[in-house]
Amino acid sequence: MNLVAMGRRVFEIEIDSLRLVEKKLGPSFEEAVHRLSEVVSKNRKVIVVGVGKSGHIGQKIAATLSSTGAPSVVLNAVDAFHGDLGIACEGDAAIALSYSGETEELVRLLPYLKRMKVSVIALTGNLRSTLAQNADIVLDVQVEKEACPHNLAPTSSTTAMLALGDALAMVLLEKRGFRKEDFARLHPGGTLGRNLLLHVGEIMRPREAIVILPTGASVTEALREWNRKRAGAAVVVDEAGTLVGIFTHGDFVRHYEKNPRVGELPLSEVITAHPVTVRVDKLAVEVLNLFESHRIDDLIVVDGKNRPVGMVDSRDLTMHKLM
Repeated sequence: MNLVAMGRRVFEIEIDSLRLVEKKLGPSFEEAVHRLSEVVSKNRKVIVVGVGKSGHIGQKIAATLSSTGAPSVVLNAVDAFHGDLGIACEGDAAIALSYSGETEELVRLLPYLKRMKVSVIALTGNLRSTLAQNADIVLDVQVEKEACPHNLAPTSSTTAMLALGDALAMVLLEKRGFRKEDFARLHPGGTLGRNLLLHVGEIMRPREAIVILPTGASVTEALREWNRKRAGAAVVVDEAGTLVGIFTHGDFVRHYEKNPRVGELPLSEVITAHPVTVRVDKLAVEVLNLFESHRIDDLIVVDGKNRPVGMVDSRDLTMHKLM
């Protein structure tokens, strides 16, 4: 008995099932995303309901939606008939999970949700089921077979539901313009949240640790200061202390190839003017975005008057676990 081969067979069946469900995405998926977006924009919530294994998948879908800014709750289909239905309000949307579409507890709940004017989005493998026929939007998660050798234990079907729930949450996230900063605010207790909520001033190299020189200083002076402070760039300012440009190791190499006596030149002739900057009071995550979009190694930090107050080296991002 080759246990590894048996394990791989489970993966293969579930991967094939995911591909099958992925091919079924169409107008109904788009409609579901629009409906959820409308619900969230009106400060309503998403109610996720399922029974058994589908209920467990529903808990994860609800958690993912909530963590990405779409308030969601899990409603136990049994407890709903004993007072928990009070969680539903007009304008909410319900994501109902049942592969057969005939789960008794869930089917009994549908008329009450309808009466409360709650939109129902069904995730089911049976498009002719009671659930599908009574839902506002139906998403097909039918798979050819379960990964269970007896084709009984929910495996491929629940994986398909989970992936489809993730797809809804992630597309909804993008449609709503949900940002890294928003994610951080909802995860303040984790390392990711703490780091994303850092401000630039908390991760930058302070002014005394960087090289700041006037435009009239020579390239040789800049090199000397680089060695002394172990820096890879010099920030160049005018007489008022306002940022004028930056002189990097790359600038030195390029000018040296053209003129070996570049060391005698004033910085005003070799700097890169109008460099990319970031305000000291901005969130640190903006630094990551700037490094990625401009493909630079050093980012000058300035105050409200465009005066340099520090610098962020791309290597600092790893230290602060921002990348």
